Amino acid sequence: MESVRTLLEEKGHDVWSIAPEGTAYDALRLMAEKKIGAVVVVDGEKPVGVFSERDYARGIVLKEGISRSTPVKEFMSDGVFFVQPDQSVDECMSLMTDKHLRHLPVMEGDRLVGMISISDVVRAVISKKDLKMRHLHNQIVGYDSFHRM
Repeated sequence: MESVRTLLEEKGHDVWSIAPEGTAYDALRLMAEKKIGAVVVVDGEKPVGVFSERDYARGIVLKEGISRSTPVKEFMSDGVFFVQPDQSVDECMSLMTDKHLRHLPVMEGDRLVGMISISDVVRAVISKKDLKMRHLHNQIVGYDSFHRM
């Protein structure tokens, strides 16, 4: 069973963040620069939200008077869901599906140690299933060859 820790070892522990008072414009610029879909909104070192491209797109439709100086806290998803490094990829998939999440911060104790996306989780699930299918195929082929002798 693959864990979040394994995912982070493969993809890295980089976490891009912004303060709640930072501007949505600055967050979007950071996301474009780093080629990521979301940043963690942190107050000091405590995650208080996630800001994604989707949050901004929805916010633009619902709010009037948006400017380059509008704070990210106006758009962020608050009530942060997070996972821990020892949780399984399957647990992450369930949480992300149930709560309609695309990004999950990873916390180890009080420390933010990474961020995983739905793409990371789907890739791991597919990889696990491919490995299982190859293993089953090899068992069937091996079994068939053994009984033909």
